[in-house]
Amino acid sequence: MSDTDAHPRIRSYVLRTGRVGPGQARALAEIGPQCMLPFQAGLLDLDATFGRVAPRILEIGFGMGEGLVEIAAAHPENDYLGVEVHTPGVGALLKQVGERGLTNVRVIQHDAVEVLTRMLALDSLAGAHVFFPDPWHKKRHNKRRLIQPPLVRLLASRVQPGGYIHLATDWQDYAEQMLAVLTAEPMLANTVADYAPRPDTRPLTKFEQRGIRLGHGVWDLLFKRV
Repeated sequence: MSDTDAHPRIRSYVLRTGRVGPGQARALAEIGPQCMLPFQAGLLDLDATFGRVAPRILEIGFGMGEGLVEIAAAHPENDYLGVEVHTPGVGALLKQVGERGLTNVRVIQHDAVEVLTRMLALDSLAGAHVFFPDPWHKKRHNKRRLIQPPLVRLLASRVQPGGYIHLATDWQDYAEQMLAVLTAEPMLANTVADYAPRPDTRPLTKFEQRGIRLGHGVWDLLFKRV
């Protein structure tokens, strides 16, 4: 029995019934069979999944997928595994994957903690991205935030030594929590004194550009696995 079974946890998301547009539905039907992976209780063979040996980057909660698609298109030498629970976002990502003819993206529509626990082997990832997770900004909801010590420990264990974890948020108090949690994890070391400048590898989304125009701050955290 795993820790996830023994200790029921508070989920960091709420499943919403968002509308799936016709383009997203078509992508789910046409691109989904090539790119979507079913959840399984056993370890995933990443070499067989992608049909090659390459660095693998995990993205948890890719939203509508625009950032993940930009990164995957810019770095064809890497493979990207996106995990998202919301169907409209999965459909939107697959639509972009099809339009751009990407072959280095796979998707699992399932809870990220269970994917990490069951499907990904220790030291199997070159890196991991968590960009703009739900801030659960009301104090009484802070306990629902994804970035907590157990998740960071689990995520770090799946990243190989020398690999990285890159987080970003536009909520300052969440950034402070992220910094404290990652700093306290002995498997990780900060690459800078506190917050990192946005790496060129993380593209600006439309949402983020709008926030910057409105004067909102954005905090990037870039830690290495030791």
